[in-house]
Amino acid sequence: MKPQQLIAAAVAVAALVAFPVAVGNPYYIHLVETIMIYAIVLFGLDIVVGYTGQVSLGHAGLFGIGAYTAGVLVMKLGASLWLTLPAAVAITAGFGALLALPALRVSGPYLAMVTLAFGTIIQILINEMTFLTEGPMGITLTKPSLFGHRLNETEYFWVVVVMLLASLVFVHRVLRSHLGRAFEALRGSPVASDCMGVSVYKYKVYAFVISAGLAGLAGALYAYSEQYISPNTYNFEQTVLFLLAVIMGGRKTRTGALLGATIIVMLPKLLDDLGLFRIVSVLLAVVVAVAVGVAYKRGKFTLKDALIPVVGSVALAGLSFKLQTMTDWRLSVFGLITLFVVYYLQDGIVGFVRNALNLRGHGATDADEAAQMAPNGDALSQAAGRGDGGTLLEAKGILMQFGGLKALNNVDLTVRRGTIHGLIGPNGSGKSTMMNVLTGIYVPTAGSVSFAGTAQVGRTSSDIALSGIARTFQNVQLFGEMTALQNVMVGLHHTFHSTLPEVALHLPRYLRENHDASARATGLLRFVGLSDLAGEEARNLPYGKQRLLEIARALALDPQLLLLDEPAAGLTAPDIKELLAIIQKIREHGVTVILIEHHMDVVMSLCDTVSVLDFGQKIAEGVPAAVQADEKVIEAYLGGQAA
Repeated sequence: MKPQQLIAAAVAVAALVAFPVAVGNPYYIHLVETIMIYAIVLFGLDIVVGYTGQVSLGHAGLFGIGAYTAGVLVMKLGASLWLTLPAAVAITAGFGALLALPALRVSGPYLAMVTLAFGTIIQILINEMTFLTEGPMGITLTKPSLFGHRLNETEYFWVVVVMLLASLVFVHRVLRSHLGRAFEALRGSPVASDCMGVSVYKYKVYAFVISAGLAGLAGALYAYSEQYISPNTYNFEQTVLFLLAVIMGGRKTRTGALLGATIIVMLPKLLDDLGLFRIVSVLLAVVVAVAVGVAYKRGKFTLKDALIPVVGSVALAGLSFKLQTMTDWRLSVFGLITLFVVYYLQDGIVGFVRNALNLRGHGATDADEAAQMAPNGDALSQAAGRGDGGTLLEAKGILMQFGGLKALNNVDLTVRRGTIHGLIGPNGSGKSTMMNVLTGIYVPTAGSVSFAGTAQVGRTSSDIALSGIARTFQNVQLFGEMTALQNVMVGLHHTFHSTLPEVALHLPRYLRENHDASARATGLLRFVGLSDLAGEEARNLPYGKQRLLEIARALALDPQLLLLDEPAAGLTAPDIKELLAIIQKIREHGVTVILIEHHMDVVMSLCDTVSVLDFGQKIAEGVPAAVQADEKVIEAYLGGQAA
């Protein structure tokens, strides 16, 4: 963290600690306390929604589980804060693992419905289990005691501040680690994540468990804050507010979670006071106009895009002076504000401000730091010496059937170490299907695959990737919102062995692993000529550079076998020339390559052996010149033009 950022953080913490002393009004103290508690929930919800891309409507239920865990322990056992908070985290994390199970099979609106049902069931159980929860009567608590001293409102406020800061540091460190990159990779491309050795199953569960634990902590703190909990508190309305808060504040940012929590707590209060609403709406219009003006001047927005937020905020300010009372318009104004932010500011308020002011994210900063520590050595040196000429991969009798369609029909494939093996054929001949079989995306209907003497059929894609098979995709499967450096570091996920506590506490093993991975990733980007673009988001790279980045990410797995699926597709002549040089360098480092390609000049200049597929069957195999002259190949693939 930069010195100015440290100073700003210290000032913010000092102001927060001094707030209850300076204000003294219990109402405002409780209001800020509620904002902090909600922010802890949103830190966790953002992991699921912002990073993994799952829509969860069950977090109000998890919040309620945490609250009732604390309430029941206090009511039944007179438990102290030292027991209730860890118990709330642990029990709610267990329910989070349960909630993750449907996320492994469904996504999008289906997952939203399942998680909504979960939240509803939790509310019903709390209401009906009167022997444990007191049902509709609810549970009354007092402020907790610490070291034999009963905390007052101000002292409890400071406890919440400590929990907020601890949660903030924990989440921030986790999300900037290999765990956070794994979560974000799930959102970008689950298939590519698995093929990088990042198990979709494992990290979806991780995300839900961590998110639920934070919701449980917040729920326990909320129970003490309100000193009364009842089933009606944890309903559908609250879970929708949590989701809106993440979207409005801005996903993938802790600042956005804090802002979102402030909005959902303060906006209803603000709409109750017409005079205050007028002041805030005018200030908002001024801030938006200035920010958009700066962004437009820098060329960040078109005139149309710049006018929308300005006109919207000015219209809101004008409306506030037209209204004589908020009573009849309160819900309408709240709905309009929410609709405007969600529809026009799709990256949230924080994302809008960052884009408008061209502020650099953590990914770009990390890339700058990594560039300074990169070694001068060869990033692929670990693969050297593997080309001994023996058989590396052998597929026998591969049948891949989809209903009545045989995409692959009794195909054999033998690939020798240290070679470049071409796999060609017309569109629809089964080339990419073979790639998917070799990498575990498809389980063949029949046949066997052996890699380095080990059977591969039935293994998961992540297991196969970690055994030494890496791949690129016919349609580029990068993690678009992550930088080039972060994409490659996802490929280096297998080099991390640090546990969650080591990541959260920044213990030496994690720091060493992160340093080494950053340096190695920078070296791989240099290997493919992308070191100058390390801090650029993958979705912003030119298409040719995206192809090279995908290769660098695959090489991060230290593969013995690299599968390249049409890497030259869509590239210009200079890009193809650069690609050929990189593939030759990869081969020189002892990495075996299977190359699918339609550019015959690329295949003929690179490959040692070429196999030809047509309608799912192998029709020819041999050295490039012999295959190119084969009559079956000419008829099926080369359109009658032999070289």
